[in-house]
Amino acid sequence: MARTAARPVRRASAALLAGATALTAAACSNPGGGAGPGGPQDSAVVGIAFEPETLSPLLGYGKDGNSKIFDGLLAFDAGMKLRPALAAALPTVSADGLTYTYKLRQGVTFSDGKPFTAEDVVFTYRTILDPRTNNPSRTELDALKDVRATGDDTVVFTLKYPYAPFAERTVLAIAPEHVAGRQDVNTGSFTTRPVGTGPYVLTGWSKGEKLTFQANPRYWGGAPAVKKLTMAVVKDDDVRATRLRAGDLDAAILPPNLAAGFKGDKTKKTYTATTYDYRTVTLPTHHRVAGDPAVRRALDVAVDRQTMVDKILEGAGRPAYGPVPTDSPWFAKGTERRHDLAGARKILDEAGWKPGPDGVRVKNGVRAAFPLWYLSGDRLRQDHALAYASDAKKAGIEITTQAGTWEVIEPRMKTDAVLAGGGSPGDPDFDQYLLLKSTLGGDGFNNMAWYDNKTVDRALEDGRRTGDPARRKAAYDTVQRELVKNPGYTFLTHVDHLYVVSDRWDTATGGLTTQVEPHDHGLGSGPWWNIEDWKPKSGGTSAK
Repeated sequence: MARTAARPVRRASAALLAGATALTAAACSNPGGGAGPGGPQDSAVVGIAFEPETLSPLLGYGKDGNSKIFDGLLAFDAGMKLRPALAAALPTVSADGLTYTYKLRQGVTFSDGKPFTAEDVVFTYRTILDPRTNNPSRTELDALKDVRATGDDTVVFTLKYPYAPFAERTVLAIAPEHVAGRQDVNTGSFTTRPVGTGPYVLTGWSKGEKLTFQANPRYWGGAPAVKKLTMAVVKDDDVRATRLRAGDLDAAILPPNLAAGFKGDKTKKTYTATTYDYRTVTLPTHHRVAGDPAVRRALDVAVDRQTMVDKILEGAGRPAYGPVPTDSPWFAKGTERRHDLAGARKILDEAGWKPGPDGVRVKNGVRAAFPLWYLSGDRLRQDHALAYASDAKKAGIEITTQAGTWEVIEPRMKTDAVLAGGGSPGDPDFDQYLLLKSTLGGDGFNNMAWYDNKTVDRALEDGRRTGDPARRKAAYDTVQRELVKNPGYTFLTHVDHLYVVSDRWDTATGGLTTQVEPHDHGLGSGPWWNIEDWKPKSGGTSAK
């Protein structure tokens, strides 16, 4: 989750941190060097909320694809189906599910002109698996026993056990051994000045302000028509909307209430992406109130999820009862929790949490009170936190909301609740293992609640160690039903992502699209997930 939740690999400088003064220089000149008004434009300036901490695939960047600088062996198409990228075809899988063989695309070079080979693939995966590499998503490759090259154009992966979603893990970005292998993997210059095979080349990175990219003329898929791409890091939602309206940005992600302000603007279009992106409250096991199972169960039914969807998201989302969205085939039917304030009060009464003179419940001299942190400048988190605290108060639980940066929040996560975010499309292992595995409590932004449930631990291992769909479904049903008994987190909503984009791109070939998106929404997600395929309209103007 990035700093926004329990998934450190998505950890951006602020939920993946940035200042609201982003892209000052780019706002004053045509950032793409286009032909100017009346001529074809070849640049795009996109407003994002967060920036990555590193651009090295060896440290987690690009593990879910769409990295722009790099490619994986495979990639996801618009419908989230796997397609070949650096591989020439989908892998050949052995009958026992333990061997995956990839034939590589011929003639591919890195942006520095050096050839891409099987050894780069082997180097990437082996380096990530090395315990000395600071990659927080290493456990996602736990099934991988060995990777080897057989010649320059074939890579063979051998697994320890059948891991059904392994092919989806091979969208992971590939790093060049001739660059990254000659420096310290954790601190070398490659982390901020990467070299890849992707459609764009990084030309500058002003931390907290912007990342600039130029089209890669050597790109194996053909040089992009959008020659210059600028990712403007604008942390504050209101500032991002203002800059979009002023013409400083060509596109931006916005919360529903701010996106609605552009409905009457005929020069812009709004795109909605369905997501696995949830908002949740961590209930730390090590807090004597938030760690109490009765308090957790009471909060789980005291919260009015549908009202949050209606009022905060303005309908752009769904109630969440766990990391798995309700419309996923992996969702365990019957685990929905209805809003039941009377039921919440009864749970607390029976557990010995009695109302005090000020209405706040007390048990053995301990008040049912705890703080809830949310990220400064994030309107959606703030609104979710305030609504959650309001619902809790009606049950007799006092929650004090506090805003802060991740530098302030992170040291407090073991004992303080956090309004977090996370989620990843595809296999349930992607979401649930890092979020709930007890051994990952305290491991960066994994298992932020320090959730500890042995039944869940066993089910998580069962789910990832078999290829049998029925056994996997039973395992993840067990996880979701255990979360009803002892939540550990209060899941609130799954949030649709809304993007407002200037209408200056040629839609004759089908128009801009969005994928089903993860929690992360920045460099790799949004309508610009395939910006290398965009064609500017003749006569459009870019942000200035």
